[in-house]
Amino acid sequence: MLFFSLLLSFGLTSDLPPKAENVEAYSFTVEKPFPIARNRSFKESLAFEFKTDSDSIAVSYASSKVDAGKLRLRLKEELRLGTISLETIKIAFANQLVDQIIPHWYGTPWSFGGHTAIPNQGKIACGYFISTTLRDMGININRYTLAQKSPIDEAKMISCGAIIHNVDQDTPEKAFAEIDGLTEEGLYFIGFDEGHVGYLLKRDGKLFLIHSNYLSPVSVCMETLEESRVFKRFSKFHLVPISHNDALLQRWLDKGAVL
Repeated sequence: MLFFSLLLSFGLTSDLPPKAENVEAYSFTVEKPFPIARNRSFKESLAFEFKTDSDSIAVSYASSKVDAGKLRLRLKEELRLGTISLETIKIAFANQLVDQIIPHWYGTPWSFGGHTAIPNQGKIACGYFISTTLRDMGININRYTLAQKSPIDEAKMISCGAIIHNVDQDTPEKAFAEIDGLTEEGLYFIGFDEGHVGYLLKRDGKLFLIHSNYLSPVSVCMETLEESRVFKRFSKFHLVPISHNDALLQRWLDKGAVL
């Protein structure tokens, strides 16, 4: 694990997410999230692949980041006016990150030192996948600083003071049952002892792991938590709410730094 932690420390310099403009041109409606991997069995691979050229990937992803910025500005104004509640923002944030930002990354190869900022161009480690997608969602975070931390320290940074649930069980079945009981519909950060990190998504009562997977398919993918080979290799987990984290979402709205 020490070797893995050292390799997680690879990084270069910090950079900032783009600014969004022309928010008045954006229309927004909160709806129930689309089902994941529509028209596909959950028993099949949940890794999405984007069969397009590098320039198209970069342009499409840049557009998704701008849309996230527009969404943030729109929601902040509507919250100020009192036309929406924080609950609406929680749903909208999770939907945008899970359905619009993250899917671009499916199929991007994993490596210990991978730190690409563009989906499917280069490789990306598990920590950099989390920090890059959060940054590109518009959270004011240094992606290198976050990615270089241990799983528990990543959990502390993302928590913004929220409770961190530490799960320690002797079997995957017991760990899954405890995690299932601790979570509600929405998005979470999950740290795997000292060795791995990812997103935990609960939709329609089902738990999914979204991560840069160092096992097959050795790329960014989404899979059911219960059947994940990575999950079954660990017994200790750190769980932090993202979409149910009021402090984190308020910092997102205000562009407040997550330190």
